[in-house]
Amino acid sequence: MTDQLTFIAYASRATEPFDHARLVKLLAESRANNERDGITGMLVYSDPDFIQILEGPDAAVRALLERIGRDPRHTDVRVLLEEQVSERKYSTWSMGYEPTTPGDGSGEAVAAIQSATDDASTRESTDALGGWFREKAGAERD
Repeated sequence: MTDQLTFIAYASRATEPFDHARLVKLLAESRANNERDGITGMLVYSDPDFIQILEGPDAAVRALLERIGRDPRHTDVRVLLEEQVSERKYSTWSMGYEPTTPGDGSGEAVAAIQSATDDASTRESTDALGGWFREKAGAERD
C-alpha cells in the first residue's frame, strides 16, 4: 500500500515580472529544495500568473506552501485544489517547468483553472493543464 500524499494546486501573481534569468534561479532553488523534501510537481508561469502543482508528504507540502505565502516574489497566493492522493502524477519532476508562449494553449489552461468554481471543475482543469504540460514537455524532448 502507498502512503497518502498531499496534492495542492495553487495560483499566485508575481509582484514583478520574471524574465528568463529569474525563472532559472527560482527553478534551481525550487528543484533543490523539493528534492530534499520529497516534493514533486510542475510550474507554469504566464506573466504575471504562476500556477503550481505540489505533491508529496503532507507536512512538507504545507510547509512549502507557507513559505511561498511569505515569499515577497508572490502575491495573492490561493489554493485552488487540495486532495489526499495515493500516488503522484508528477513523480519524475522535482519541479517540472515549461515556458508559455501566446497561442500555445497555456493561456486557456491557466484561465480555466483560475475560473473553476468547484473541486470537480478544478480537478478537470488541473488535469487539462497537466496534459498540456506533458504534451509540451514531450514535444520539446522529441
